[in-house]
Order: sequence, then C-alpha cells, then structure tokens
Amino acid sequence: MRLHSLLLTAFGPFGATQKVDFDALSSGGLFLLHGPTGAGKTSVLDAVCFALYGSVPGAREGRGLTLRSDHAPPGVLTEVVLELTVGGRRLAVTRRPAQLRPKKGRRTGFVTEKAQSWLSEYDAQTGQWQALSRSHQEIGEEITQLVGMNREQFCQVVLLPQGDFARFLRADAEARGKLLGKLFDTRRFAAVEERLADLRRTAEQQVKAGDDKLLALAERTAEAAGPAACDWPRPEERPGDPGLAASVLTWAAVARSGAAERRDIAAWAVAAAESRQAAARRALEEQRELDRLQERYADTRRRADALDARREEYERWRARQERARAADRVAPALAVRQAADREHRAATRAYEDFRAQLPPALTDAGADQLAERERRIRQELGGLDAARRAERRSADIAAERAALDREARADDELRQDADDWLAEWDSVRQQHQERIEAAQEAATRAGHLESQLEPARARLDAARRRDGLAEQVDLAAQEVQRARTAAGDARERWLDLRERRLSGIAAELAAQLADGEACKVCGATEHPAPARAGTGHVDRTAEQEAEAGYGRADESRTRAESALSRLRESFAAAQAAAGDASVTELAAHAHEVQRDHATAHTRAGDMHAAREALDRAEGEYTRRLEAREQAERRGAARTSHREALDRELAALAQELMRVRGEAGSVEERFVLLRHRAELLAGAAETVRAYEATAQRLKEADGALADAAFKAGFATPQDAADALLDDVRQRELQHRIDAWQSERAAVAERLRETDAAGAADRPAADPQEARAALDAAERAQRDATSAYDSARERCAALARLARQAEAEARRLGPLREEYERVARLAGLTAGTSADNERKMRLESYVLAARLEQVAAAATARLHRMSDGRYTLVHSDERTAGSGTRRAGLGLHVVDSWTGRERDTATLSGGETFFASLALALGLADVVTDEAGGVRLDTLFIDEGFGSLDEATLDEVIDVLDALRERNRSVGIVSHVADLRQRIGTRLEVVKQRHGSAVRHHL
Repeated sequence: MRLHSLLLTAFGPFGATQKVDFDALSSGGLFLLHGPTGAGKTSVLDAVCFALYGSVPGAREGRGLTLRSDHAPPGVLTEVVLELTVGGRRLAVTRRPAQLRPKKGRRTGFVTEKAQSWLSEYDAQTGQWQALSRSHQEIGEEITQLVGMNREQFCQVVLLPQGDFARFLRADAEARGKLLGKLFDTRRFAAVEERLADLRRTAEQQVKAGDDKLLALAERTAEAAGPAACDWPRPEERPGDPGLAASVLTWAAVARSGAAERRDIAAWAVAAAESRQAAARRALEEQRELDRLQERYADTRRRADALDARREEYERWRARQERARAADRVAPALAVRQAADREHRAATRAYEDFRAQLPPALTDAGADQLAERERRIRQELGGLDAARRAERRSADIAAERAALDREARADDELRQDADDWLAEWDSVRQQHQERIEAAQEAATRAGHLESQLEPARARLDAARRRDGLAEQVDLAAQEVQRARTAAGDARERWLDLRERRLSGIAAELAAQLADGEACKVCGATEHPAPARAGTGHVDRTAEQEAEAGYGRADESRTRAESALSRLRESFAAAQAAAGDASVTELAAHAHEVQRDHATAHTRAGDMHAAREALDRAEGEYTRRLEAREQAERRGAARTSHREALDRELAALAQELMRVRGEAGSVEERFVLLRHRAELLAGAAETVRAYEATAQRLKEADGALADAAFKAGFATPQDAADALLDDVRQRELQHRIDAWQSERAAVAERLRETDAAGAADRPAADPQEARAALDAAERAQRDATSAYDSARERCAALARLARQAEAEARRLGPLREEYERVARLAGLTAGTSADNERKMRLESYVLAARLEQVAAAATARLHRMSDGRYTLVHSDERTAGSGTRRAGLGLHVVDSWTGRERDTATLSGGETFFASLALALGLADVVTDEAGGVRLDTLFIDEGFGSLDEATLDEVIDVLDALRERNRSVGIVSHVADLRQRIGTRLEVVKQRHGSAVRHHL
C-alpha cells in the first residue's frame, strides 16, 4: 500500500484547504513531519486514518476529538481526500463527517449535513476516474479487504505510536494479551475455550439430570404401585452408582408382576357383580311396566267420566256455531250499509262547512249555479295578469334605485379611505425597510452565537459529569478498600481452617477405617488405636465453604476494582473535556450564550414576517389606487342609469292606478278574486257529493233488510248480533274438535285388553325393585373401580418401566460424551494434568505470536543497540499473574552481562529503540497474518528526543534500511537535530487563522 496525496479542507487545525504530496515526500525514502506542539502533525495521520476507515485512531476518538476546524468559514465543508495504490489498484477516497452548514437561500440558521463518502478508481486505459460507491459500509468493507487490516491493526502497523509500545514493554501479561488479542484476532480460540466449557457444563447437567430422572421414575413407580410397594425392597443405589439403572429396572419388574396378579382377581369380581346387576335390572323393568298399565287404565276411566259431565256444554257450542254461519251470509250487505253511512255523514259535514262561508244569497244555491259564478270570476282574474307584472316591475325599479344610492355612498367612502391611506404610504414603507434590516443583522449574530453554543454546552455537561464522577470515584475507592479487606479476611479464614483440618486429618482418615478392611495409608487390616477427632476439628465441608466464601469475596474485589478503573477513566475524560472551570462558571457562560442566541434568533425569525409585511403593504398600495379609479368610473355610469329608471317608473304608476280600483294593490285584488273562485268551486263539488251519498245510503238499507230476511233473522240487528269474527269462530271450532278428539281417544283406550288385565293384578311396587338394583349397581361399581384402578396401576407401571429403560439407554452415551468433553475442556482451560504448562488455548496462541514478534524485533534491535540487546519470549508463570495470561512474558538479554532481565529495567533511550524495534517487528508479523499486503508507507510518531547522538545514528540507519524495495518512512517529531539529518521534510506551521503545510524537498 502506497500513499500518493492527501487533501484536507476545514479539518482539525487546518482552516483552509491543504495538500500533502506523499509522492514527493517518498522520493527520498525517509522524510520528516515536524512543527511546533499543537500545530497539527498528528492531525495529518488522523486524516489518513479517517479517509480509510471513517474514524480517527481510537485513543483520540475516545477523547471526543472534533474533526471540523474552528478556523473554517461557515460555508466551507470539512472534507478529506486520500489518493493511494493498494492491491495494484489506484483509488481515491473522499469523506465528509457529519457537520453543521448554513441554510440555503435567504433563510438563516444552520442544518446538520449528514456524513458522506465517495470511492473512485483510476482507469489507466481511459485516463478517467470511475465512481465505485457512495455507501459507507461498502467503502469500509472494500478498504478493509484490500488493505487486509482493520482500523486498530492499521494504527498499530502503519501509524506506529511509540508511547503505546513503550507501555507494552513494561506491561504485565494481562495487558500484553489484550493488545495482541486485538491485533491477531484470537477471539476464535477464546470462543473454542468457552464453547468446550459450555459443552462440559451441559453434558454434566445432562448426566446429573439423567440420574435424577431415574430416581424420580423410581419414586413415581412406588407411587403408582400403591400400598403394595411396601412389600418389595426398594433400590439402595445412589446417583452415580453403576448399578442404579439395573436395580431400578429389576425393582420395577417385580412391581409390575404383583400389580398384574391383583388386576386378574379384580376382573373376576367384576364379572360376578355384573351378573347380579343384570337380574336386578330385569325385575325393576317388569315392576315398572305393571305400574304403567295399572295407571293407564285408571286415567282412562277418569277421562270418560269428565266427558260425560261436559256434554251439555258441547251442545251449546254447536248451536252457537250454526247461528254464526247463518250470519256470515248477511255480513257483505251489512258492510256495504256501514260504508255508505260513513260516506254520507262525511259529505254532510263538508256541505255544512261550505254553506257557512257562502254569501246569504248563495246558501241554498245548487251546484250548477255555483259553478257559473266561479266561471265569471276566473275570467276577471285572467285580465289582471298584465297589471300584476307591471306592479312587480315598479317594485323592482324602486329597489334598484335604492341599491344605486347605497353603491354611491359606498364608493364615496372608499375614495375617501383610499386618499387617507395613500397619504401615509411613504412613512409606512420606510418602517418596513428598517424592520427587515434589523432582522438581517440579528440573523448574522445568531449564526455566530450558534457556533459557540454547542461547545459551551459540551463543556458544561463534561463539568457536571466530572463533579458527579469525583464523588463516585471516592465511593468506589472506599468500596474497593472494603472488598479488599473482606477478601483478605476470607482468605485468612480459609487458610486457617485448612491448616486446622490438616492438623486433624488423621482423625478424618481414621473415621473411614473398618475392621478387616485395609487402611488407605499403610495397608494394614488391623487398627488397634485409630486417631480421634479433637475439640474444634474442621471437616472437609467447612473447609470447602470457607474456600467458596473466599472465592466470592475475591470476585467482589475484582468487580469493585474494575468499576473503580472505569470510573477513573470516565472522570479523566470528563476533566479533560471540561477543564478547570467550575460548573457555576460554565453554566453562567452557557446561559449567557443561550440567552444571546435566543434573543438574536427571535429577532432573526422576524425576517420572513417583515418581508411578507412589506409585500402586503405594496400590494395594498396598488389595490387602493385601482379601487379609487374604479369607484370614479362606477359613479359616472350610475347617473345615466338612474335617469332611465325614473322615466320608466312614472309611466307604470299611471297604468296601475287605473287597474287596482279600490284595492290597495293589484296583487291584493288578485288574491281576493282567486279566493272567491276557489270557495265557489269547493261548494259546488260538496253539493254534488252530498246528494250522491244520500242516494247510496238509501239503496244499502234496502239490500240489508232483504239479506237478513233470507238468512232467517227477524231484523238486520239480530243478524249483526249473531256475527262472530274469525278468531272467535276458530276458538269455538277448536273447543268442539277437542271434545270430539277426547271422546275418540277414550273409546280407543277402553278397548285395550292388556291394561284391563293389569288392573285385575295386585298393585306394583317399583321402589323395592329400584332399591335392589341400586345395591347391585353399587357392588358392580365398586368392583369395576377396583379393576380399573388395578389396570391403570399396571399401565402406569408399564409406562414408567419403558421410560426408565429409555432413560437408562440414553444416559450411557451421555456419560461417555461428558467424560470426553471434560478432558478437552480441561486441556484448553489449562486445568488438566495433561497440560504441563497450565496455559489456556488463547494464551498459547498469543505466546506463539509474541515469540514471532520478538524474533522479528531482535533483528532490528541488534543493530540499534550495536549487538548488545536481544528480545526473548518467556512462557514461565510469574507470581501473581494468575492463569489467564500465563506464557506472555517478554525479557531482554544483555550480551554484556550474559543475563536475562525484565524489559522494565531499560533506560529511557533503550526503551525507545527497543519499543521501535518491537513495533517494526509487530508490523511485519501482523502484515503476514493479515494476508501479506505490502506496506510501502510507514509513520513513526515521536520518541527520538530521548536518544543520544550515536544511538540516534543507529536508529536512523535502521529506518533508512526500511526504504529497500521503494518503501518510504515518515518520522513525526519536533527534535531539531533530525532536521539536519533528514533533508525531505513536511513542516506544519501554526498560524492565527489555522495551520498550513509546507514541503521541503
């Protein structure tokens, strides 16, 4: 991988666009990146990392690094463009972080611009750049695949941070393991350890569950067998005993055999009880049938006597039915007469009403005379239509003249209002212009204050977190001290109990001796004087409980220390972000900025309203001018129109005076004549209806009298009284039919011979037969219940036996699997006796990688130290290292003394070139591990100030040797002596308005 160029815009300390030409800097192989503290040397490396991976190195990212430059103008966006060659492909990566930008157009304020990324590739055949992707995820995956390293590996291998490797030299095995685990990604080996441990726990739980299930099945078998289980000896084996399964199966077979014998005896008892029950049921049925026949005969005799008592009532029903049928023949004539009577009464009432409304001269007039008078009035109405139209036109003219007067007054008011408003126009327009200018000034100030608001809030939040975390750190430190004290007390108690148990172990062994059995210590079969436990003897259980208590206390201590470490890191980060200012000061500053920003933003928000107000005022000015001109034109048109209306109104008045006569108006006379015509028409029609209904009533009376005589009634009223409606006729017929049906049914039952014969026999007694059957059924149910219980017990025992057999077959392979997995888990966890060094699998792999790194680092360390020092890997367990990171020791061999010593004993300069050699060796090993991607550009950050002149020459020679095969190395340092030794330099200059870069080639 080779870097060609880097373009930075508004990034970090660089306010303007700066370009770094890596091709020119790499031409000499070794170049220097220098400048004063805080100028932005490290920001150049941050920009490279941000372009490739979308984020800066982890240590600086954790401190809340702000990518956007404070020196950049608001309209310039932060952007990084990196051009590089990797995997034989020339690529260009462009990234923009999420940032604030001013709103477009005339709007004020800021909006959040989302993060954006672009990836392009140079096509050598066409000489053009081809766009590949704009997806953050796709670009990240493509870069990671081509480079072969993730961000952490890239920062350790390409951007060599010397301070980190100096700490790596002095760190313990745990810290070294964390860094190596990230670089070489040994999570899969730790996952293998955890997986095997999970499998071991799972298999152990399955075996234990299988043993418990066998014992549970034995208990369920005893419950299913019932009281008879006491007759059979129960299994004596415990969980884990090899013969437990066989003993449980044998015991279950004996239980099933006894239960089957009891089931057969119960079956014979059920058969005998069922025979007795059938005989009792037949006897009960015979008694019930006899009782039924005797009751049937008695009921028939009672019904026959009741019919004889109701015969006279039956004859009355028959006579009433015959009269009603005769009256049905008179019903049509009676209905016609009733209808004619109703019509005549209605016509009479209408006739009397109209006579009361007619003039006295017409009260006795006939229908023809009334119709003639109506005809003459309607002819007069036809002559009034033209006069009615003229009268309506006269009213319309009067209304139209009134409307013209109202319009004239409205136009006069409109002209006066327009003149008054236009007189004030110049001053109104000036006020709107001043309001717009004030809003523009407020918008500019709000934009400036908004850029200060978020940093002020961030510092205030950090200060609050700092103060809150300070108290939490104190409390956590106290908790750590309490946890350490508790762990120490628990350990002392455990060791004390252990020592007391070892002192009395002879008595514990003697308790296991038995006459005739060999001693486990000396093998003797005679035990003349076994030791006895003294006062305060400690058994194994007490020791184990004390050891477990120490384990819990130690875990609590570890958790408390971890919590304290996390709180201290958070406190340090908050303190770095907040500075030394107090919360009160920062809150006051943030409140002041917030208040000023809110005031400016409120004033700036009036911009749109001010412009709209000006637009409305200008529109109102135009509208007022047009309204005044239109009012003047309408006034001239109204004058001519009013004169024409006056002439038409005078002509209509003369004609209407002649037509309406004595009436107040033509319409009034028309309504009066129309009312008279309608009254005469209604009266004529009423007279005709009255005469017609009287004739129909007379004819209906004659027809009714004739029909009543023919039906056998003396008068029509007798026929009306004999009539019955359909409901009453159906009710009467139903009574007659019911009496006749009952008579037929009684006659039929009196002819039954079986009922008559049963009546001659003694009275039946079904209750006695029912009691005998109940007793037989109870005996049968008891026998059946006993049989069902015995059968269910046999079925339950058989089912439990099958379950026990299946569980015994299933448990065999599980136990074998548990033993195999337990051996593998112990081997990878370092707890097995087969693991001689007691190393975990992950630690073993990391130890192999560290050995490779030490070998690669030694090749460069020999030259830097003039052959004196050699880095070697040590897999010996150190005191207090625990078992988690055993095998990650790192020592230095001094050829001057021939002794091996810890890397922490190196001096400052020796530590620098040792850590540099270690970093370069680690870069080689990680590169090979990542797929062998060639790294043509490396950066080394600081540390050269601790070297003397001779050692510095050796280090420069080693770095210069890295240039072989066209590799370039960039040194980041502010050591002045390096500027004389390295001619090719990139200088970062700190300026008031943002840093700048200068190339010295």
